[in-house]
Amino acid sequence: MKSLYVRMCLIFCSVILVSSVLGFLVSNVHYHTKLKPLNDAKLTQMALQLKQFSESHPESIDDYLQSIAVVGYKIYLSNDQGDERFFGRPFSKLNLKEGIFQKVIDGQIYHGVGDFPNEAFITGFFDNQLRNSIGVPLEMNGERYALFIRPDVEVQFGELRIFIAMLIGFTLLFCLGFVVISALHIVRPISRLTTATKRIVKGRYDIELNTSRRDEIGQLASHFMTMSQELERTNRARQEFVANVSHEIESPLTSIQGFANTLKDTTLPEDQQNHYLSIIEEECRRLSLLSKQLLTLSSLDYDENALQVKSFNLRAQIRQVVQIMEWRLTEKQLALRLSLPDISIKGDADMLYQVWMNLISNAIKYTPEGGTVAISANIELDQCVITVSDTGEGIHVEELPMIFDRFYKVDRARTKETHSTGLGLAIAQKIIHSHKGSIAVSSTIGEGTTFTVALPLSKH
Repeated sequence: MKSLYVRMCLIFCSVILVSSVLGFLVSNVHYHTKLKPLNDAKLTQMALQLKQFSESHPESIDDYLQSIAVVGYKIYLSNDQGDERFFGRPFSKLNLKEGIFQKVIDGQIYHGVGDFPNEAFITGFFDNQLRNSIGVPLEMNGERYALFIRPDVEVQFGELRIFIAMLIGFTLLFCLGFVVISALHIVRPISRLTTATKRIVKGRYDIELNTSRRDEIGQLASHFMTMSQELERTNRARQEFVANVSHEIESPLTSIQGFANTLKDTTLPEDQQNHYLSIIEEECRRLSLLSKQLLTLSSLDYDENALQVKSFNLRAQIRQVVQIMEWRLTEKQLALRLSLPDISIKGDADMLYQVWMNLISNAIKYTPEGGTVAISANIELDQCVITVSDTGEGIHVEELPMIFDRFYKVDRARTKETHSTGLGLAIAQKIIHSHKGSIAVSSTIGEGTTFTVALPLSKH
């Protein structure tokens, strides 16, 4: 299999070759259609002037024609008695068609240049045949002659032809050299990208590419670097996710196993047995919740469009969540402030129910007794903005960017909560993003935390 570098060199060389051939063909067509009639007319006029001078000065005809030949012409003078004279370099072929010579002797003008046949790869201007000339009748000393003349290309353009040949040759040579260098300049970054791809396949993401180029190759390298960094981040997140899942599962399983072994002791008091059984039950609930949350995340990760979208009343749904949480509000003597206008949105009602449940539950959980939880909604432009605020301890600013990460737990804010999986906010964010919305958080230590959710309004 040919490499890209070899292919590009072959393509460029083929382009140069084909362009040269096409250029020659176009030039040849131009000569035959435009220049050949002009050359025929010019040579005919010159031949008639030679005829006029020769007939008026027959005694100096040889010297005169010889002087004309020296400046770059081929001349053939002959009569029907076999008197042939050549002036200048000889013709390559004396190949007049039968009867042409006699017609010129009889007084006709022969337009061999204008009538020269058109051929694709033969330019008539350089063909030194006698049939490619101009013939005129001439009468000297009572005898009739035929005079044929054409330019001597070797004399007129000899040095120029060498110059043009050298110009074309060196042009092609330099073109080939620059093609090789240019192809290498184009292929080299692609080769580096290929090497970088192989490194990524082996799990190595420490890749450095030249991204300073302003062309498509530079953009490709820049996007490749971005992809490499994203793959590294994704791989690291996957490893952390597996480790966190393993840890979250191992902890309750260890507890269940330990208490199950303890319950084998038949001498344990009944109340202690019931206590251990309640712990096992709680750990089983924790595992069940973890499995459900992982399934939810998996379904959202791989099929964000698998939402059961329908129109529903937002105020009614949030009020339903508040009613379920009412006993916890009462238990902690929390004040609840609601500001919920009658707003209809489109979305997956079950999924969004989980979002409100998580946000309101967290607000109640981390608000001390006697605090306040505020829930509001309003319309801003084409979005519905929902805020859930509390007067809890707050979250440190350096921890805010990480609270939506999977399995992340804010230690200071969750010291009292030992059964959290750290997946609730990650699921809430994923659900909101699946609805083409956004979720943000702001917090002040000692004052509380506010979550802001923006969802597109339903269109009726």
